[in-house]
Parts: sequence; structure tokens; C-alpha cells
Amino acid sequence: MSLIELIAGVEAHEATLTVFNADPAVTDELREHFADRNVRIVDDQTASGPEEFAVLARDGEFVTAVTVGDLLSRPSGDEAEGSGTEDGEPRERGGESGERDGAGDRVGRPVLDHLDETMFTSYSREDMVAASREIEDRAWRVGDGALHAGFQTLDVLTGEADTYDLLGEKERLDVHAYAADEGEAPDVEHYTVHVGETAEIRETWFVAYDGGGYEDAKCALLAEERAPGEFYGFWSYDPETVDYIIDYLTERYGGSERTDDGGATA
Repeated sequence: MSLIELIAGVEAHEATLTVFNADPAVTDELREHFADRNVRIVDDQTASGPEEFAVLARDGEFVTAVTVGDLLSRPSGDEAEGSGTEDGEPRERGGESGERDGAGDRVGRPVLDHLDETMFTSYSREDMVAASREIEDRAWRVGDGALHAGFQTLDVLTGEADTYDLLGEKERLDVHAYAADEGEAPDVEHYTVHVGETAEIRETWFVAYDGGGYEDAKCALLAEERAPGEFYGFWSYDPETVDYIIDYLTERYGGSERTDDGGATA
């Protein structure tokens, strides 16, 4: 299964959150909050039963149920003020619990905890860079394992050469960059460049980190450029998904290292 097929598979694996016996404004708020998630929000009414509860289902099977009050809960006071950092460092966007909004905003957490792959739509290049930085930062802080990143073209990779040289200087961090043979190649000292002569390398943007031996640290970002400068794809903190992406890249492009004369071995 190619990278683009993987995106399509996650897209098709959409979850449904049914909001029962709630005001339409509540459903609208949840629909807005989950706008970039791989979950469809619908509302329904029952003749009897509790007020304002929601059921998450995937492929027709029950996943979890939660009250709307719990789903929309937000921290307050000191909890809200202190929840934006961990040990004095900014909390990662899209962290393990799926939080991606403002610091301390926990709207939707009871559902997000069950969504291993988080879809997004119409990300710009600026959004993709910001999202990529979170995974790169995690790899830097752990300082071990392997980081794989796709840049579409050598021109784009050249613009990130300093960042990836710095990452590659970590002795226990194995860094791999992938790009189509378009533009000038950067001078590379501390990481490996793979030149992929396939459409998927030109059309996708990805960053995947194997966690450096920590399952909870595994994460990946994979997106397809479906219109100029607009990307559709997903975040994943599911170890199996992250492993699949890295294994696929290693098997498919592992022999395409760029040689000293600027060519590719494959």
C-alpha cells in the first residue's frame, strides 16, 4: 500500500459521532471543533433516555459514549493557566491526547483519545511546516531512533538543510530525507538523502519518527498535495501506523541514497 493509498484508507475509515437530545447549537459547536478531524458529526433525538449525550462509532461498531457536558468540558483557573507547558516547555500541538487547539483547551478529549489517526483538510505549506516542527522537536528531545521526512523536491529540502544537519548531529538519531530530483541538492553531512523517482514522493509531505525505543513517542504526519499549496492528510500516534510508514519508506526507497556525483543509486 503506497503513501497515497494509506491516506485514502484513513480517509475512508471515518468515525461518526452522534449527538443525542441536544440543542442544535451544541451540535454546531462540536461540528466546528471537529472540522479537521476524521469524524462526522450528526444529531438525533430519542423518545426517552438521557439528555445531551454522544456516541462514537466506527464502521458501524460502538467505540465510546460520553455526556455532552464531559465532551465540552474546559479547565478553569490555575489548571487552564498551567496546562500549556510541561516541565517549562511548550506542549506539543497534536500531543498524545490529540489536543491541537489553544493551550489547555480540552474540548473533545473523551472522543479524541479514541481517534488514532486525525485527518485534516486544506493545510497550507505554513501549516505543514508548523506541524512538521512538532515531530522534529520530539525527535530532537528524545535524541534517539530514526526520523524520516519527505520534502517533495530537492529545492524544498535545500531550504531545510540547516535544520536537518542539526538534527543529524545527534549521535543516536538516524535522519533520512526524501525528495524528487528537482532543483539543486543541498550539501549533506549528517543525514541521508533518498532521491525517489516516483510521483508519490513529489506529491506527498511526510515526517515520521520511530520513537527512539518509546512506543508513546512514535508519531507521523502524512499528507497529499491535492491542489497547489493545499494538503490533505493525517496525524497519527498509533504505533502500527507509524511503523508501517517507516517500513514502507525503508523498503521502497532505502536503496536510493544520493551519491557524491549527484546521482541516485536506484
